[in-house]
Amino acid sequence: MRAALLEAAGQPLRVVDDVSIAAPRAGQVRVRVSHCGVCHSDLSIADGVFPAPLPIVLGHEAAGVVDAVGPGVAHLAPGDPVVLTPAPPCGRCYWCVRGEAALCADAAGIVTNTFADGTTGLARGGAQVFRGLNLGAFAEHVVCAASAAVPVPRDVPLAVACVIGCAVQTGVGAVLNTARVPEGATVLVMGLGGIGLSAVQGARIAGAARVFASDPLPERREVAAQLGATDLLDPAACDVAALVRDATGGVGVDYAFETAGRAALVGVGLAAARNGGTVVCVGAPPIAEKIEIAPAALFTVSEKKLVGCMLGSSNSLREIPRLVALWRSGRLDLERLVTARRPLAEIDAAMADLRAGRGVRTVLSI
Repeated sequence: MRAALLEAAGQPLRVVDDVSIAAPRAGQVRVRVSHCGVCHSDLSIADGVFPAPLPIVLGHEAAGVVDAVGPGVAHLAPGDPVVLTPAPPCGRCYWCVRGEAALCADAAGIVTNTFADGTTGLARGGAQVFRGLNLGAFAEHVVCAASAAVPVPRDVPLAVACVIGCAVQTGVGAVLNTARVPEGATVLVMGLGGIGLSAVQGARIAGAARVFASDPLPERREVAAQLGATDLLDPAACDVAALVRDATGGVGVDYAFETAGRAALVGVGLAAARNGGTVVCVGAPPIAEKIEIAPAALFTVSEKKLVGCMLGSSNSLREIPRLVALWRSGRLDLERLVTARRPLAEIDAAMADLRAGRGVRTVLSI
């Protein structure tokens, strides 16, 4: 099959047509990928910021149509349109039975880039090819757990719905699931890429009274205003934490979300959050970056809360249908997140746009 292959970190991806893919095994399905968004996690692996085994097929924000099912799969059939998730819940592990589906043992493939048994179902020239971030969707087909393919109504455009798989699930979920922002709260979102703009929408959906949105790129701040942000901040021109505290009468925000993948912004969030407030780490910073909290005693007595967030703390089997329903009702804007479309052959141009901060989300037609 045709796929975009990363063979060396820091080098261009190469579109090849001789990657083999195995038939689905028990509990698995094969999906013909139609569209895949280009996410910053893909770029981080391509640039060597996140270590990963090579060669690898990246891509994890995808949608397509089921074209084969393995033994034991009864709820999906060839022809079913689906949105894919990189964190499929098994429903049985320690985390799933405690309502923490995003932490499912099967999601370890996001790090290992393999199935649990070490296989990938992908090969080229007899050598194993890894499935990036638990999917490997910069390719014509994906084989995945049946729970990773979430059915959507046939009239939902997959060219738009694909962004639900990562950016929207993560950003909206961070607000609604991880933080559980209540109506009337004050919110700060730092970083207005696909995840950050989704978090802005999540805050609006939750009924936040005031949503501060911070990003150095003016065009992204403009989109944030269209999606529900009430206050736009340029971190290159102001002290974000000081401005937020002043704007809230010296109190600070109830919730701050770091969505840019920069550890230093966690400190900004802690400075901007009120005593008793919550800071949510949503972005994925480079491996070498550290979160520093000083002075520790002040953090303790302020009762501020610092929490992590994996895929918006989402159970994708519930979250993807909910997000589709919000889009249908006009409460969630997916179209504004997609600022460019390219064929798979232009994958490196899409990566260059993301690296340079051009646009929000590029969706590839596979």
